[in-house]
Amino acid sequence: MPTYRELRQEQEKHIIGPYGTLSSASRGRPVPEPEDAVRTCFQRDVDRVTHSKAFRRLRHKTQVFLQPEGDHYRTRLTHTLEVARIARTIARALALNEDLTEAISLGHDLGHTPFGHAGERALRDITGSFHHYEQSLRVVDKLEKDGKGLNLCQETRMGILNHTTGQPRDTLEADVVRLSDHIAYLNHDLDDAQRAGIVLPEDVPEIIRVRVGTRNSQRINAMVTDAIENSAAGAVAFSPAMAEAYAAFEEFMYAAVYRNPTAKGEESKVKGILAPIMDYYTGHVEKLPPEFLAIAEAEGPTVAVTDYVSGMTDSYAISTFENLFIPASWSVK
Repeated sequence: MPTYRELRQEQEKHIIGPYGTLSSASRGRPVPEPEDAVRTCFQRDVDRVTHSKAFRRLRHKTQVFLQPEGDHYRTRLTHTLEVARIARTIARALALNEDLTEAISLGHDLGHTPFGHAGERALRDITGSFHHYEQSLRVVDKLEKDGKGLNLCQETRMGILNHTTGQPRDTLEADVVRLSDHIAYLNHDLDDAQRAGIVLPEDVPEIIRVRVGTRNSQRINAMVTDAIENSAAGAVAFSPAMAEAYAAFEEFMYAAVYRNPTAKGEESKVKGILAPIMDYYTGHVEKLPPEFLAIAEAEGPTVAVTDYVSGMTDSYAISTFENLFIPASWSVK
């Protein structure tokens, strides 16, 4: 009698189109292991990422705004969930593998630093080379499960690694995640910027308001629908009109939000927090948690300290800085 996984793999042959990735055709994992009786290999990847410590830490990592006052601003975790939902919608409409799409989506930002892209730039300046997409792959390959890694499928791993770069992304599902990442962050960052009063509705260029929409849900629906209707022959793409609006959208967001001195004024302090922490632990490797000591011995202190610091949440990085460099209060009894 076939297992539930085998039944699902047969179903995939009927619901996944010629450009999709069948779980039964996966190139496998870096370390071979027995198949599960219930879940396909990509379903298992979704579960492994969701249950990882790095995934849980995304809740306390910056998306765009550092330390915003209010409960409704996006974090790196909510961004990841929004990407996953958008990507699954597109994948389903294009007859692709939704499970692989979700696995890549949920894992794509696991290597992001505290304080968002400001933290990433700071670590790049400090170490000479740091990219969150490379660190995301390192997290799933090396750092999770006390150094054992999650042993994800090759298709998931390559989708995570190349979601930001111009490198070939290996599968159409990975291309969908890349596009969904852009759709998600442009729209929710604009929504957050408007909530913060940094951008007013009338500030948004007319080409965006007319071709994409004036509300967050309207804009997302327009971009997702356009991508679905204009993706064909193994390529994920916008129509020329939407591609022009998207380019204007991105240009506007960089000018109005991502480089806005009011919105990003606190980012200048990020390197001042992370650099001393990096210096301290590089000079006091023995103070690292035990799992990073092994990395220091095998790959050197800089790698181990970078792994440790890049995995910190915003609040943990701040408290670490305070514990290391701010004198504690005391009283004489």
